[in-house]
Amino acid sequence: MTITNYNQADDQQLAEAAPKDHDAFETLYRRHVTAIYRYCYARVENVAEAEDLTSQTFMAALESLRRYGGRGTFLAWLFSIARNKCHDYYRAAYARPAGGEPAAVDAADADEQLADESAADPEAHLLLNDVWHCIERMFPHLSADRVEALRLRYWGGLSMAEIARVMRRTEAAAKMLVSRAISDLRERCVTQ
Repeated sequence: MTITNYNQADDQQLAEAAPKDHDAFETLYRRHVTAIYRYCYARVENVAEAEDLTSQTFMAALESLRRYGGRGTFLAWLFSIARNKCHDYYRAAYARPAGGEPAAVDAADADEQLADESAADPEAHLLLNDVWHCIERMFPHLSADRVEALRLRYWGGLSMAEIARVMRRTEAAAKMLVSRAISDLRERCVTQ
């Protein structure tokens, strides 16, 4: 399941044209901004910070488009930038004094943004929320690589090949990370 539906060849052409064509970059931005935002939000759990990191990601992409050169898919390259921006965010957060930590969004805001809006059945919606809260509680108990692979897959909408490229792993390793993370979460949250 990929969240974003796009044509990789079209992305390549737009990326080649973007340094000289503002409309080409705008098309890339519109096509991928939601996936990048979801990924950043999943990493920092703060709306304002996720928006800022999304902006930083696209600014960095715009500034370094000439160096992209079509190596790998544009989306994987863009997620590599987003991942680095999120790492920078946490490095800066650790350098801040204790009172300067970023504030996390409360669970109600997260539900509003990430819950399945199509759930018209109140019981199904409650069950989905229970599962979501369980998953949130279990993330700290999973390895950092498994959590990152899940974020890239389900919040970012990347394919396994793209996840492998972003995480600098083989595709088989990316599949294994996602599969094991899902198994862990299923065992802890769905079969309780």
